Amino acid sequence: MNYKRSSALFAQAETVIPGGVNSPVRAFKAVGGTPIFVKEAKGAYLYDEDDNRLIDYINSWGPMILGHAYEPVVNAVVDKAKKGTSFGMPTEIETQIAQLAVSMVPNIDKIRFVNSGTEACMSAVRLARGFAGKDKIIKFAGCYHGHSDSFLIQAGSGAVTFGSPNSPGVTQGTAKDTLLARYNDIENVTQLIEANKNEISCVIIEPVAGNMGCIPPIEGFLQALRDLCDANNILLIFDEVMTGFRLAKGGVQELFNIKADIVCFGKVIGGGLPVGAFAARNEIMNHLAPLGPVYQAGTLSGNPLAMAAGLAMLNELNNDAEIFNRLAKKTAYLHEGIAKVLNANNVAHTINRVGSMISVHFDEAEVVDFETAAKGNNDTFKKFFHGLLDKGIYIAPSAFETWFITDALTYEDLDFTIEAIEIVAKTL
Repeated sequence: MNYKRSSALFAQAETVIPGGVNSPVRAFKAVGGTPIFVKEAKGAYLYDEDDNRLIDYINSWGPMILGHAYEPVVNAVVDKAKKGTSFGMPTEIETQIAQLAVSMVPNIDKIRFVNSGTEACMSAVRLARGFAGKDKIIKFAGCYHGHSDSFLIQAGSGAVTFGSPNSPGVTQGTAKDTLLARYNDIENVTQLIEANKNEISCVIIEPVAGNMGCIPPIEGFLQALRDLCDANNILLIFDEVMTGFRLAKGGVQELFNIKADIVCFGKVIGGGLPVGAFAARNEIMNHLAPLGPVYQAGTLSGNPLAMAAGLAMLNELNNDAEIFNRLAKKTAYLHEGIAKVLNANNVAHTINRVGSMISVHFDEAEVVDFETAAKGNNDTFKKFFHGLLDKGIYIAPSAFETWFITDALTYEDLDFTIEAIEIVAKTL
């Protein structure tokens, strides 16, 4: 395929935007080459500035669960925009989407809307600290909760050591209050809690990880984590920015029947516009200003265009009894097809899948945490990525990102993808 215009646009962007992109993963640093500049999208397809059509498997990193330019969502945004784009004042639609979200998700009474997943997770941790009266948090290696300082932490020298910053600009003072655990390792979490008795306010986790590829929780892990938090008076935060309203109406809490104390949302809840939210039961949410002492604010939070998009999206999902089954069946079909052709061509791999999230790891060993995910063959992934791109298929330009399946994908699209992978597999 020809990407001449994308290359020219990237060179132009580099002169005025750091690295030519407004989010680092777009820069193709992990795979090499030039980022693709999108002109428009419809359904399951992207159309770039060179007029190439690409089958899309990232779908704006998750929110396009019903496809790009989904008509009810677009119409809702257009209709709302005609009445004004921003007020900085309360609007009825904020209450409408809040009521719908609370009705769909178990174990929450109130929800507050913000402008991004990063803001949602940052605010949730602040609320947890304020509610619990303790400073330290536990996060898991490989789980990404946005670029707030508390989350940009890497491992120390042992299981119970403090973390250290992995980005300049994050202070050691911030890092000392973040403890890093191994995903799917309840004993490691227990050690951290025992070594920091009565100092930990919350544990935050992607209950199905999506930022080290798709990694599901092993059987019993989330329940053990819930029990451990209960026994030690620690709040459990589910970061469902990716999984919320995607894996089930009520997200992972519904899917695995595990209750979180605070839940963070993004992606789908905004219908593709920049929206995040965090929610909890009354006892916790009433600690937020203006009711309580924990301050959180946002001038553009609850923006009417974003609320209109989100409400339209949630209504569609709430009213379609088969949507999540359809998505899971399409993802399972893709999984089976990919596995068949990679096995036939002796390509070492592991495929992880939960609902409409799936990822291909180029290593034969089971992938259960960041350490095992990091063992994947990145050179193989680079060839795989560019091979699929040449065939008109767009996956995330990183081995550490999940694919997101959209209901707009047809089985013909899936067959085309599997056939393309069969061709690419012969070159790996």
